[in-house]
Amino acid sequence: MALSPQKIIVEDRQVPLDATSEPPALFDGTTRLYMSYTCPFAQRVWITRNLKGLQEEIKLVPIDLFNRPAWYKEIVNPANKVPALEHNGNIIGESLDLIKYVDSNFNGPSLYPEDPTKREFGEDLLKYVDATFVKTVFGSFKSDPVKETASVFDHVENALKKFDDGPFFLGELSLVDIAYLPFIERFQVFLDEVFKYEIIIGRPKLAAWIEKMNKMVAYTQTKTDSDYTVNYFKKFM
Repeated sequence: MALSPQKIIVEDRQVPLDATSEPPALFDGTTRLYMSYTCPFAQRVWITRNLKGLQEEIKLVPIDLFNRPAWYKEIVNPANKVPALEHNGNIIGESLDLIKYVDSNFNGPSLYPEDPTKREFGEDLLKYVDATFVKTVFGSFKSDPVKETASVFDHVENALKKFDDGPFFLGELSLVDIAYLPFIERFQVFLDEVFKYEIIIGRPKLAAWIEKMNKMVAYTQTKTDSDYTVNYFKKFM
């Protein structure tokens, strides 16, 4: 089922909380997404929130990852990572679990199709994204990305050919697109800038998918500055 037109809510980006910041009124009934504006894992949940129209229901709490408040680890997330969701008196972490949780436990359009074939394929893609795709591309930065990432980008291209009822992985916009989007956003910028490797060359489905994503307001509001991405990813070289 196609998503209804997105409700455009312009949100000012708050100054991230750092070591000098006091904690919010924890467990007061407010649903909070602890995140970072530059973290691709947190961006997954941020996009999911926006697509479901939950901007007013789930409050963003940005954290300064380079100067984290001590209370964040002590009383919010012992793993000291983002994203984390405060909901109904509990803290839930891990981005792939969280996008499923937000989709299942909040109002708004469903972001996972009911069709069993699509769901099975979607689960395979969700298992692949962090364990193979992201890991392989990050690992290539120290050597030859053009050679070492060809198989995983081709895997993405072929996955986008599976269903012909739309430009998305499952033929319709879903959690799978959201899981891949923050990383493909960054990898495209970094590989082109540093290695002169344009990942869409020879991959028309991927090119069409990126073009479609870049017209989606729920996503474009969450994008990371390209210069920041390039400078940060250089640390992995």
